[in-house]
Amino acid sequence: QLQLVESGGGLVQPGGSLTLSCVASGFSSDNSAIGWFRQAPGKERKGIACINDRGDSTYIDGSGRGRFSISRDNAKNTVILHMESLKPEDTAIYYCAADPELPFHTLCADGRATYWGQGTQVTVSS
Repeated sequence: QLQLVESGGGLVQPGGSLTLSCVASGFSSDNSAIGWFRQAPGKERKGIACINDRGDSTYIDGSGRGRFSISRDNAKNTVILHMESLKPEDTAIYYCAADPELPFHTLCADGRATYWGQGTQVTVSS
C-alpha cells in the first residue's frame, strides 16, 4: 500500500523550532521528488519546500527561506523538514507529497503530486 506518513507536528512558541518527518512506504520514494506543503485556515495549500530524488537539490519558498530546510535519507525513505524561528503565520496543516515524474521545483509550484500524506498540524502560538 502506498503511504506517506507525517509526524512531528505540535504546538510551539513563536521563535521556536520544529522538525517534521515524512516516511514513505509502498513505492520507490527514492525515485521521486518529495515536498512539504502547508494549508492555513481559509487559504490554499502551498508548496514550501521540495527536494529532488537524490537529495542534492532543494527549493524553499520565500516564506521559509532562511528558516526552513529540507533533507532526505533514501535508505530510511524519510524526508525531514526542519523549521526555525517559527512565526504565528506558520500555523497550518503540513502535508508531505511525492511524485515520481515531476521535477522537484515543479512539484512545489504546481502541487500536482501523485501521493499525499494525511497531514500534521503545526500551531505557533504563545
